[in-house]
Amino acid sequence: MNDFYIRQFKQYILLEKSLSAKTAEAYLHDVQLLNDFLEGTDFKDVTTDDLHRFIIALQQDKHVEATSQARIIAGVRAFFRFLVIEQVIAANPALLVDAPKLGKHLPTVLTIPEVESILNAVDLSDPEGHRNRAMLEVMYGCGLRVSELVNLRLSWLHFDEDYVRVIGKGDKERIVPIGHTAKKFVLLYTEGARLHVKIQKGCEDIVFLNRRGAQLSRQMAFLLVKKYAELAGITKEISPHTFRHSFATHLIEGGADLRAVQEMLGHASITTTEIYTHLDRDYIQSNIALFHPRY
Repeated sequence: MNDFYIRQFKQYILLEKSLSAKTAEAYLHDVQLLNDFLEGTDFKDVTTDDLHRFIIALQQDKHVEATSQARIIAGVRAFFRFLVIEQVIAANPALLVDAPKLGKHLPTVLTIPEVESILNAVDLSDPEGHRNRAMLEVMYGCGLRVSELVNLRLSWLHFDEDYVRVIGKGDKERIVPIGHTAKKFVLLYTEGARLHVKIQKGCEDIVFLNRRGAQLSRQMAFLLVKKYAELAGITKEISPHTFRHSFATHLIEGGADLRAVQEMLGHASITTTEIYTHLDRDYIQSNIALFHPRY
């Protein structure tokens, strides 16, 4: 069964997390090291003590340097987070496993022209074009997580008041403003192509449907983003979450209040939102470097 979980994890990190093939290979190697160490113990039965013993074994191996130990621990922690997401396990045994501080890595962000090129890559003459354009517009215009996007309900669209209701992490509800462009493309879809889809029972209130009339999956959202990024000639490794990062960064660059951005993103702590101020500083510095004659 462990081999099955590892294969599923591979699909997850390549598709949903958009890791490079090299990074994914390293993560899979790390999880396989743990699997070998467990000697047949099912991942569902792994305890924090098991993981501590694994780390001690790594530390005692003279051939495994400290940087490699840190990467292996990071890979194992990512794997158990995946098992929780997929409801294979109820609690994450890696939560209390200490790992070296490796520093924060700023997320990939699209420029405004890059966003526009991706949006314009959608062929609106295609039967599913209006749906796909509406999805991209909502991701960028509202900063939604991919799970929030695919779970969006028609009854949560309050276009007369210019907002949408969103259920985020931990079933927390928030209100997110929606602009006229995103509204326009959602209405073109819901009042056009969506009306011609034979909707499956139970999906009547779901906004974004697949061609069979069922709720669109997270995986399909990832594939669509990659498709249009490729058509637009974007070489960055991006995912639906990149639109969320770009939404926040462009707001901060435009002078938006950090607290307002926190509310729109649904961050429990403002420290999570503060990463976008670092991105903003990098943006400013890069512009100075490009355009200041004495820099």
